[in-house]
Amino acid sequence: MIQSMNEFFQKDIISVRDFDKQKLESIFDATNKIIKLKPNDRREIGRGKTLGYLFYEPSTRTRLSFEAAIASIGGTSIGISNISSSSTQKGESLADTVRIMSIYSDVLVLRHPLDGSSRFAAEISEKSVINGGSGTEEHPTQAIQDLFTIKKEKNKIDGLKIGIVGDLKYGRTVYSLLSALSYYDVDVHLISPESLKIRTDSTYEIKKRFSFTESTDLEEYIDDLDVVYVTRIQKERFPDEEEYIKVKGSYVIGLDITKKMKDDAIILHPLPRLDEISAEVDNTKQAKYFKQAEYGMYTRAALLGLILNEKGF
Repeated sequence: MIQSMNEFFQKDIISVRDFDKQKLESIFDATNKIIKLKPNDRREIGRGKTLGYLFYEPSTRTRLSFEAAIASIGGTSIGISNISSSSTQKGESLADTVRIMSIYSDVLVLRHPLDGSSRFAAEISEKSVINGGSGTEEHPTQAIQDLFTIKKEKNKIDGLKIGIVGDLKYGRTVYSLLSALSYYDVDVHLISPESLKIRTDSTYEIKKRFSFTESTDLEEYIDDLDVVYVTRIQKERFPDEEEYIKVKGSYVIGLDITKKMKDDAIILHPLPRLDEISAEVDNTKQAKYFKQAEYGMYTRAALLGLILNEKGF
């Protein structure tokens, strides 16, 4: 039983930078337990608890994953996913919306376009706040899901060679993933167009813990990678559509690429995908992005269970 000392009880989950390797491994252990539990036993973990969600940006996978996660542990969910039909349209502030939702809920998930929004919400809310995506900054539960997938599919994280491909400037999953990977002994290669290289201001702290290479050439590394993590080009964050058109389709993972990869390499994607992974790749043994989405429900269920139960589960 994960009941000894639960350091996640009533804690906010805002940034992967608030974690360390031991905390991540604790969540992985809890996730494995969630997977093994019988449905009836699993539903006792969150029975009577309510998840409140506030999504100020469109989301399908993250919102549904959290809804499925709380339901799987016996809880319920309420929230706002269509801002146009909420009091926000009447001018209600984020602060007031968070305060009201924290009255009705035991734990909150917030997705918001502004950097720092989740940490701001955590300062106001009387209940734990989980960052479900904050501007261009972070998406910590996605990083937890990503690392759990890597460990589950590769049986380890340390010692792996990992390539992160695509939009590294605007993709917030990248910053959370890099922060999480920095707690492990891995070789990381960042592959992107020059205009979408990772922002140096966001990697200053990460570079203190480990180093990574940067390149525009995917083929330079593809045959040596254990994990290929692909991201979509974030069209909605480009200030100029012409700039988006210049880089759209810069990297496409097709069968020609998978044939150059190691047989036991895996392809991951935070989804949604556009044209960066061809549909023909879906049936290859390297494609693990749909399994990755499934693991997301389990990792979030484990995280919710830890936040909601003083002694764990």
